[in-house]
Amino acid sequence: MERKLEVNNDGVSSSPQMKMLRFFSMIHKLKTIKRAGWVRTRVSNPESVPDHMYRMAIMSMFIPSSTGVNKNRIMKLALIHDMAECIVGDITPFDNVSKDEKYRREQEAMQELTELAGPEVGQEIYTLWKEYEQQSTPEAKWVKDLDRYEMIQQAFDYEKQENKLGSLQEFFDCTKGKFQNEEIKEWVNELERQRDTNIKESE
Repeated sequence: MERKLEVNNDGVSSSPQMKMLRFFSMIHKLKTIKRAGWVRTRVSNPESVPDHMYRMAIMSMFIPSSTGVNKNRIMKLALIHDMAECIVGDITPFDNVSKDEKYRREQEAMQELTELAGPEVGQEIYTLWKEYEQQSTPEAKWVKDLDRYEMIQQAFDYEKQENKLGSLQEFFDCTKGKFQNEEIKEWVNELERQRDTNIKESE
C-alpha cells in the first residue's frame, strides 16, 4: 500500500504515519511538565500533568452506573482535558493570563494536535476538548468535578507524605462550593473528614 505524502509549511514531505509519530512525541512532552500549583507551593517531587489525568481516568470508573452517564466518555475526557498543556504549559491564575487568552492559546494548541492526529482521531480529540471547555454535557461536568476532586485528594496526599498536615489549605479553599455532583460531594466530605481528623490528632 502506497503511503500518501503531504507537504508541510517547510516544504518537507510528511505522511500520515509521520504526523502520528509527531503527535506521540508532542504528547510525550506532557510527562515532563510538572503541575504548576505543586511547584509553586514547593512540594517535593511534584506530579506531572499526565499523573493527574491518569488518576482522574481511574476515578471515573467509580462513578455509579445509576447516574446514567457514559463512563467511557468521561474517561476519554479526563485523558485529554489538559492535553493542550504539552504546547502551552500549565497556565494558572498566578500567571496573570486572562481566561480568554488562556482559551485562545489552548485552542490553537489543540488545533495543531488535531492536524497531527489525523481526521478521525484528531476530530474526536478536538470534539472532546471543546465539550469539556464548554461544559456542554453531563459527562463534561463530571470531569470538571473529578478535576477539582483529584487536586484536593493530591493536596491531602502531599500533606501526609511531607508530614505537613493542613499546609495546603488554599487548594481546598479554591474548590469550596464548586462541586456539582452529589456523589463527588460525598467523596469530598469523607476526604475532609479524614483530613480534619488527622490534623486534630497531630496537634
